[in-house]
Amino acid sequence: MAETLSTGESRYWPIYGSNTTERNIPYASLLRLLRYHSPTSSHLFGFLALLISGGLLTFLLGVTVTATAFGFIAFLPLIIISGPIWLPGSVLVGGCLTVVGFLVGTVAIVSWTYRYFRGMHLAGSDQMDYARGRIYDTASHVKDYAREYGGYFHGRAKDAAPLVLNLNRSVLSG
Repeated sequence: MAETLSTGESRYWPIYGSNTTERNIPYASLLRLLRYHSPTSSHLFGFLALLISGGLLTFLLGVTVTATAFGFIAFLPLIIISGPIWLPGSVLVGGCLTVVGFLVGTVAIVSWTYRYFRGMHLAGSDQMDYARGRIYDTASHVKDYAREYGGYFHGRAKDAAPLVLNLNRSVLSG
């Protein structure tokens, strides 16, 4: 922050382009820190957007909670009077939905198991067959390519091997 001179005294940089270099300004370093850490215009705009959206969401939350409380207060006598109907009705509807859900799940599992053991095409099996065929075709093309060009290089390696062997013999004998 402060530059230490060879004599041990510290010198502060001038503030906002002034030419004074006074030594004992207590707020000069604070102003320099504030200027260095001041937010940019994009930071200020982001903070303003955050403040506005947070205020709107808080307002909407307050309106929602207030409307719910007033609605509950307004309909509380109706809820109390019709309570003996709501409780058995909700248990009955919930039980029926649970039974229907279990039945649908059981039918789906039995159907899938039947098709699986009968060998029938399952959902997505045509895509699997297509992918299997593509993999097989690609593998056969690679095998043919390797057979065609691998034989060429293999033959060239046989031709080069006696040459290397002859060079090794000539180096060893010579």
